[in-house]
Amino acid sequence: MKDMKRTIVAFSFLVALADTLLAQPLSLSLQDCRQMALEYNEKIKTADNAVKKAKLDRQIAFAQYLPKVDGSFTMVHMKSIDLLEQNFIWLALQTRGTYLAGVNVTLPLYVGGQLTAANRLASIGQTVSEEQQRKIRMQVIADVDNAYYTLISVRSKVQMLEAYARQMQGLYDQVKLGVDVQMATENDLLRITTKQNEISYQLQKARNGEQLCGLALANIIGTDLEQTIIPTDTVLSVDVPQQLSEDISSRPDLLLLQQQVKAGEVMVKKTRSNYLPTVALVGRYSHYDNLKLKGGLALPISGMMGMNHTISGGNPMALLSVNVPLFHWGAELKKVKKAKLDLSDAKLQLQQNERAMRVEVRRAVQNVTDSQRMVETATIGRQQADENLRVMRQKYDNQLCTMTDLLDAQSQWQQARSNLIEAQTQQKIYETEYLRVTGKLE
Repeated sequence: MKDMKRTIVAFSFLVALADTLLAQPLSLSLQDCRQMALEYNEKIKTADNAVKKAKLDRQIAFAQYLPKVDGSFTMVHMKSIDLLEQNFIWLALQTRGTYLAGVNVTLPLYVGGQLTAANRLASIGQTVSEEQQRKIRMQVIADVDNAYYTLISVRSKVQMLEAYARQMQGLYDQVKLGVDVQMATENDLLRITTKQNEISYQLQKARNGEQLCGLALANIIGTDLEQTIIPTDTVLSVDVPQQLSEDISSRPDLLLLQQQVKAGEVMVKKTRSNYLPTVALVGRYSHYDNLKLKGGLALPISGMMGMNHTISGGNPMALLSVNVPLFHWGAELKKVKKAKLDLSDAKLQLQQNERAMRVEVRRAVQNVTDSQRMVETATIGRQQADENLRVMRQKYDNQLCTMTDLLDAQSQWQQARSNLIEAQTQQKIYETEYLRVTGKLE
């Protein structure tokens, strides 16, 4: 009974400890999130397995060059077979326990280029699996960056709205004192209260968005969905190169299409080899034993004279096998034409998708360039809004402007800061997208 109580107490302690750990925020940098996502993502694990299988396929293809060694063993057990039976003599073959064992060695000498084509296809398959793996890894990193920067953006807006709410509360307290000494009107106080309600509504929406963004990031990196994530890389300013390259030679999508064309060229050669002769060398050794020959001879004086002889031995043999296709009603030639059409389709697909990729890269470069200008413009707008709010606050304190002018200045301050947050976040997302579409993200 005491052990049961101790077990219950220990279990309760562990549950409470787990709840406490989950309740504590988890501070993560962008690199931490990337690494966790790369280790957790199921698609990446599947791609890793595909690379391993491709390497095994390449080893299997190479093994076709080597000689094949096969062994065989046959046991025969049946009743005796009468070979000769006359008046004075009989002869029978007994196969009870007779066995035949052999070893075959087959070495392909020439198979029309099929082995070379198979090895080239296996090599292409390994390259394709590795590029597919790289493509998936870059997409996962792009998803992490998008979720991470979006979370930073929403958290910054929450902090900005909280600062805005504190400003309005300070203004409310100031106007409340003015109303008490009849230096301000109830209408001014009511307008501030209305603005506070609006800010509270926006703040609640921003906090809800922060929870959803944190949930999305936790789902990508594989942490507990109830875990609160605090991003540590909150500085969004970046130095983007002035000259953005539009080179797509490192992009996995392009390399995959190029490998598809190479595979089509190999398939044409492999299909053509089907109507070429094949030559193989076969070596064989067979050993047989326990094959018994029994018989008897009737003698006029001494009666029956028996005979019992066991046969055993081995036979080595060498064969040269040549197979020449002669006439298949043109089926092999039609297969070659079909392979050439598949190759033509692969080249057309490469041309079409390459143009689309170049347009995508051009758009990504334009987005990065435009986002830089947007950040510069938003930075200037925030500086002007800060200065305008400071001036309006001084004028209001000196009764040189109205409450409407002050509230407008504060609204402009909020909008300018919100614009800067969005511009900086979008710049980072566009930068990641540019690196992804040019194949330089990882």
